[in-house]
Amino acid sequence: MGGRVTITGDDRYLVGGLMRGLDVLRCFDRAHPTLSLGDVARQLGWRRTEPFRFLHTLESLGYLRRDPVTKRYELTPKVLEIGFSALANLQLPELAQPYLERLRDRTNGSAHVGILDGKDVIYVGRAPSRSILSSTIHVGSRLPAHATAIGKTLLAAKSDAWIRDWLAANDLTRYTVHTLAETSTFLEEIAQIRHRGFATSNQEFEFGIRSVAAPIRNGSSETIAAINVSAAADVLTAAGVADVIVPAVRETAVELSQAYGWRSDTTPGDPSA
Repeated sequence: MGGRVTITGDDRYLVGGLMRGLDVLRCFDRAHPTLSLGDVARQLGWRRTEPFRFLHTLESLGYLRRDPVTKRYELTPKVLEIGFSALANLQLPELAQPYLERLRDRTNGSAHVGILDGKDVIYVGRAPSRSILSSTIHVGSRLPAHATAIGKTLLAAKSDAWIRDWLAANDLTRYTVHTLAETSTFLEEIAQIRHRGFATSNQEFEFGIRSVAAPIRNGSSETIAAINVSAAADVLTAAGVADVIVPAVRETAVELSQAYGWRSDTTPGDPSA
Protein backbone atom coordinates (compact mmCIF):
# COMPACT_ATOMS: atom_id res chain seq x y z
CA MET A 1 0.00 0.00 0.00
CA GLY A 2 1.12 3.54 -0.62
CA GLY A 3 1.04 6.13 2.11
CA ARG A 4 3.19 8.60 3.89
CA VAL A 5 6.76 9.17 2.71
CA THR A 6 9.18 9.67 5.58
CA ILE A 7 11.72 12.47 5.14
CA THR A 8 14.67 12.42 7.50
CA GLY A 9 16.57 15.50 8.52
CA ASP A 10 15.51 19.13 8.82
CA ASP A 11 14.94 20.77 5.45
CA ARG A 12 13.37 24.21 5.69
CA TYR A 13 12.70 24.24 1.94
CA LEU A 14 10.27 21.32 2.03
CA VAL A 15 6.67 22.25 1.22
CA GLY A 16 4.59 20.47 3.81
CA GLY A 17 1.28 20.88 2.00
CA LEU A 18 2.66 19.37 -1.19
CA MET A 19 4.10 16.42 0.70
CA ARG A 20 0.76 15.79 2.41
CA GLY A 21 -1.11 16.01 -0.89
CA LEU A 22 1.21 13.42 -2.41
CA ASP A 23 0.73 11.25 0.67
CA VAL A 24 -3.00 11.30 -0.07
CA LEU A 25 -2.48 10.24 -3.70
CA ARG A 26 -0.21 7.39 -2.65
CA CYS A 27 -3.01 5.89 -0.57
CA PHE A 28 -4.70 4.70 -3.76
CA ASP A 29 -3.26 1.48 -5.16
CA ARG A 30 -4.24 -1.81 -6.77
CA ALA A 31 -5.72 -3.15 -3.53
CA HIS A 32 -7.45 0.14 -2.66
CA PRO A 33 -8.81 1.68 -5.90
CA THR A 34 -11.51 3.63 -4.03
CA LEU A 35 -11.23 5.23 -0.60
CA SER A 36 -13.46 7.22 1.70
CA LEU A 37 -12.39 10.24 3.72
CA GLY A 38 -12.12 8.02 6.77
CA ASP A 39 -10.07 5.41 4.89
CA VAL A 40 -7.47 8.01 3.91
CA ALA A 41 -7.32 9.37 7.44
CA ARG A 42 -6.74 5.88 8.87
CA GLN A 43 -4.00 5.05 6.37
CA LEU A 44 -2.12 8.25 7.12
CA GLY A 45 -2.80 8.35 10.85
CA TRP A 46 -4.55 11.73 10.54
CA ARG A 47 -7.67 13.01 12.31
CA ARG A 48 -10.78 11.96 10.43
CA THR A 49 -11.52 15.35 8.87
CA GLU A 50 -7.90 16.27 8.13
CA PRO A 51 -7.67 14.86 4.56
CA PHE A 52 -10.81 16.67 3.36
CA ARG A 53 -9.07 19.82 2.03
CA PHE A 54 -6.45 17.73 0.20
CA LEU A 55 -9.08 15.42 -1.32
CA HIS A 56 -11.22 18.41 -2.33
CA THR A 57 -8.23 20.16 -3.94
CA LEU A 58 -7.14 17.05 -5.84
CA GLU A 59 -10.73 16.56 -7.02
CA SER A 60 -10.91 20.19 -8.17
CA LEU A 61 -7.65 19.76 -10.10
CA GLY A 62 -9.02 16.66 -11.81
CA TYR A 63 -6.76 14.05 -10.20
CA LEU A 64 -9.54 12.48 -8.12
CA ARG A 65 -13.19 11.70 -8.78
CA ARG A 66 -15.81 11.48 -6.00
CA ASP A 67 -18.79 9.18 -6.39
CA PRO A 68 -21.89 11.24 -5.50
CA VAL A 69 -23.64 8.18 -4.07
CA THR A 70 -20.95 6.32 -2.13
CA LYS A 71 -18.88 9.47 -1.37
CA ARG A 72 -15.76 7.44 -2.14
CA TYR A 73 -12.82 8.83 -4.12
CA GLU A 74 -10.87 7.24 -6.96
CA LEU A 75 -7.98 8.29 -9.17
CA THR A 76 -8.73 9.69 -12.61
CA PRO A 77 -6.72 9.14 -15.81
CA LYS A 78 -5.21 12.60 -15.32
CA VAL A 79 -2.84 11.07 -12.76
CA LEU A 80 -1.27 9.12 -15.62
CA GLU A 81 -0.07 12.38 -17.17
CA ILE A 82 2.42 12.71 -14.31
CA GLY A 83 3.55 9.10 -14.50
CA PHE A 84 3.90 8.89 -18.25
CA SER A 85 5.76 12.21 -18.37
CA ALA A 86 8.25 10.78 -15.89
CA LEU A 87 8.59 7.57 -17.87
CA ALA A 88 9.18 9.52 -21.06
CA ASN A 89 12.00 11.43 -19.43
CA LEU A 90 13.72 8.19 -18.46
CA GLN A 91 14.46 7.50 -22.16
CA LEU A 92 14.76 3.83 -21.22
CA PRO A 93 11.40 2.74 -22.71
CA GLU A 94 12.17 4.17 -26.16
CA LEU A 95 15.70 2.78 -26.20
CA ALA A 96 14.61 -0.64 -24.96
CA GLN A 97 11.63 -1.14 -27.28
CA PRO A 98 13.43 -2.74 -30.27
CA TYR A 99 15.34 -5.04 -27.90
CA LEU A 100 12.06 -6.05 -26.22
CA GLU A 101 10.45 -6.81 -29.56
CA ARG A 102 13.39 -8.94 -30.72
CA LEU A 103 13.39 -10.79 -27.40
CA ARG A 104 9.65 -11.37 -27.69
CA ASP A 105 9.99 -12.75 -31.21
CA ARG A 106 12.93 -14.94 -30.24
CA THR A 107 11.18 -16.54 -27.26
CA ASN A 108 7.46 -16.28 -28.05
CA GLY A 109 6.94 -14.87 -24.56
CA SER A 110 6.13 -11.36 -23.40
CA ALA A 111 9.16 -9.15 -22.76
CA HIS A 112 9.30 -6.32 -20.22
CA VAL A 113 11.67 -3.76 -18.72
CA GLY A 114 11.21 -2.65 -15.12
CA ILE A 115 12.77 -0.43 -12.48
CA LEU A 116 12.69 -0.63 -8.70
CA ASP A 117 10.52 1.80 -6.74
CA GLY A 118 10.32 1.05 -3.03
CA LYS A 119 8.76 -2.37 -2.52
CA ASP A 120 7.57 -2.63 -6.13
CA VAL A 121 8.76 -2.99 -9.69
CA ILE A 122 7.37 -0.42 -12.11
CA TYR A 123 7.13 -1.74 -15.65
CA VAL A 124 8.32 0.96 -18.06
CA GLY A 125 8.44 -1.00 -21.32
CA ARG A 126 6.76 -4.05 -22.83
CA ALA A 127 6.44 -6.14 -25.95
CA PRO A 128 3.46 -8.43 -25.41
CA SER A 129 3.47 -11.93 -26.83
CA ARG A 130 1.69 -12.40 -30.13
CA SER A 131 -0.12 -15.30 -28.47
CA ILE A 132 -3.75 -14.94 -27.46
CA LEU A 133 -2.60 -15.55 -23.89
CA SER A 134 -0.27 -12.54 -23.75
CA SER A 135 0.91 -10.76 -20.62
CA THR A 136 -1.60 -8.61 -18.76
CA ILE A 137 1.19 -6.32 -17.54
CA HIS A 138 1.12 -2.81 -18.98
CA VAL A 139 3.45 0.18 -18.89
CA GLY A 140 3.00 1.68 -15.44
CA SER A 141 2.00 -1.60 -13.76
CA ARG A 142 3.43 -2.16 -10.29
CA LEU A 143 4.19 -5.65 -8.97
CA PRO A 144 5.86 -6.73 -5.73
CA ALA A 145 9.62 -6.90 -6.18
CA HIS A 146 10.20 -9.97 -4.02
CA ALA A 147 7.77 -12.09 -6.05
CA THR A 148 8.99 -11.19 -9.56
CA ALA A 149 12.09 -12.06 -11.56
CA ILE A 150 12.73 -8.40 -12.44
CA GLY A 151 12.36 -7.36 -8.82
CA LYS A 152 14.71 -10.03 -7.50
CA THR A 153 17.26 -9.11 -10.15
CA LEU A 154 17.18 -5.46 -9.07
CA LEU A 155 17.34 -6.33 -5.37
CA ALA A 156 20.30 -8.65 -5.95
CA ALA A 157 22.24 -5.65 -7.27
CA LYS A 158 21.95 -3.93 -3.88
CA SER A 159 24.32 -4.34 -0.94
CA ASP A 160 23.53 -6.71 1.92
CA ALA A 161 23.07 -3.74 4.24
CA TRP A 162 20.62 -2.12 1.82
CA ILE A 163 18.63 -5.35 1.52
CA ARG A 164 18.48 -5.76 5.32
CA ASP A 165 16.99 -2.26 5.59
CA TRP A 166 14.61 -3.04 2.72
CA LEU A 167 13.44 -6.25 4.40
CA ALA A 168 12.93 -4.41 7.67
CA ALA A 169 10.62 -1.95 5.93
CA ASN A 170 8.75 -4.36 3.63
CA ASP A 171 6.92 -7.61 4.29
CA LEU A 172 7.52 -10.64 2.07
CA THR A 173 3.84 -11.09 1.34
CA ARG A 174 2.89 -14.58 0.19
CA TYR A 175 0.93 -14.52 -3.08
CA THR A 176 1.10 -18.23 -3.94
CA VAL A 177 2.52 -21.33 -2.32
CA HIS A 178 5.67 -20.69 -4.36
CA THR A 179 6.35 -17.16 -3.04
CA LEU A 180 9.62 -16.84 -1.10
CA ALA A 181 8.05 -15.42 2.04
CA GLU A 182 10.73 -16.47 4.56
CA THR A 183 13.64 -14.06 5.00
CA SER A 184 16.30 -16.78 5.12
CA THR A 185 15.03 -18.44 1.93
CA PHE A 186 14.75 -15.10 0.17
CA LEU A 187 18.33 -14.13 1.07
CA GLU A 188 19.58 -17.50 -0.22
CA GLU A 189 17.80 -16.77 -3.51
CA ILE A 190 19.44 -13.33 -3.72
CA ALA A 191 22.87 -14.92 -3.25
CA GLN A 192 22.16 -17.43 -6.04
CA ILE A 193 21.01 -14.66 -8.39
CA ARG A 194 24.25 -12.76 -7.82
CA HIS A 195 26.24 -15.92 -8.57
CA ARG A 196 24.45 -16.95 -11.77
CA GLY A 197 23.64 -13.46 -13.12
CA PHE A 198 19.91 -13.88 -13.69
CA ALA A 199 16.72 -14.45 -11.72
CA THR A 200 13.68 -16.64 -12.21
CA SER A 201 10.16 -16.52 -10.84
CA ASN A 202 8.29 -19.79 -10.89
CA GLN A 203 4.64 -18.92 -10.21
CA GLU A 204 5.69 -16.79 -7.23
CA PHE A 205 3.27 -13.93 -7.90
CA GLU A 206 0.66 -15.63 -10.04
CA PHE A 207 -0.13 -19.30 -10.56
CA GLY A 208 0.76 -20.55 -14.02
CA ILE A 209 3.28 -17.80 -14.88
CA ARG A 210 7.05 -18.17 -15.06
CA SER A 211 9.64 -15.55 -15.93
CA VAL A 212 13.38 -15.01 -16.32
CA ALA A 213 15.15 -11.67 -15.85
CA ALA A 214 18.65 -10.22 -16.14
CA PRO A 215 20.15 -6.83 -15.18
CA ILE A 216 20.64 -3.82 -17.43
CA ARG A 217 23.80 -1.88 -16.47
CA ASN A 218 25.16 1.52 -17.42
CA GLY A 219 28.70 2.68 -18.16
CA SER A 220 29.51 2.69 -14.43
CA SER A 221 28.34 -0.93 -14.12
CA GLU A 222 25.39 0.18 -12.01
CA THR A 223 22.22 -1.86 -12.46
CA ILE A 224 19.61 0.65 -13.65
CA ALA A 225 16.82 -1.70 -14.72
CA ALA A 226 16.10 -5.32 -15.60
CA ILE A 227 14.62 -7.08 -18.60
CA ASN A 228 12.54 -10.25 -18.55
CA VAL A 229 10.53 -12.76 -20.51
CA SER A 230 7.35 -14.17 -19.01
CA ALA A 231 4.87 -16.75 -20.24
CA ALA A 232 2.61 -19.53 -19.09
CA ALA A 233 4.39 -22.27 -17.16
CA ASP A 234 3.51 -24.87 -19.78
CA VAL A 235 5.24 -22.67 -22.38
CA LEU A 236 8.30 -21.87 -20.28
CA THR A 237 9.16 -25.45 -19.45
CA ALA A 238 12.26 -26.22 -17.40
CA ALA A 239 14.11 -27.37 -20.51
CA GLY A 240 12.99 -24.35 -22.52
CA VAL A 241 14.05 -21.96 -19.78
CA ALA A 242 17.54 -23.45 -19.59
CA ASP A 243 18.12 -23.89 -23.33
CA VAL A 244 16.35 -20.88 -24.85
CA ILE A 245 14.97 -18.32 -22.42
CA VAL A 246 17.97 -17.78 -20.13
CA PRO A 247 20.48 -17.33 -23.00
CA ALA A 248 18.11 -15.03 -24.88
CA VAL A 249 17.36 -12.83 -21.85
CA ARG A 250 21.01 -12.59 -20.80
CA GLU A 251 22.21 -11.77 -24.32
CA THR A 252 19.56 -9.09 -24.74
CA ALA A 253 20.43 -7.62 -21.33
CA VAL A 254 24.08 -7.40 -22.39
CA GLU A 255 23.18 -5.72 -25.70
CA LEU A 256 20.96 -3.18 -23.96
CA SER A 257 23.63 -2.56 -21.31
CA GLN A 258 26.19 -1.92 -24.02
CA ALA A 259 23.81 0.65 -25.51
CA TYR A 260 24.06 2.40 -22.14
CA GLY A 261 27.85 2.35 -22.25
CA TRP A 262 28.53 -0.80 -20.25
CA ARG A 263 31.62 -2.73 -21.34
CA SER A 264 32.11 -6.44 -20.87
CA ASP A 265 35.58 -5.86 -19.43
CA THR A 266 34.12 -3.70 -16.66
CA THR A 267 33.49 -5.81 -13.61
CA PRO A 268 30.66 -4.61 -11.34
CA GLY A 269 31.46 -4.25 -7.67
CA ASP A 270 30.41 -6.99 -5.24
CA PRO A 271 26.85 -6.07 -4.21
CA SER A 272 27.19 -7.98 -0.95
CA ALA A 273 29.83 -5.52 0.25
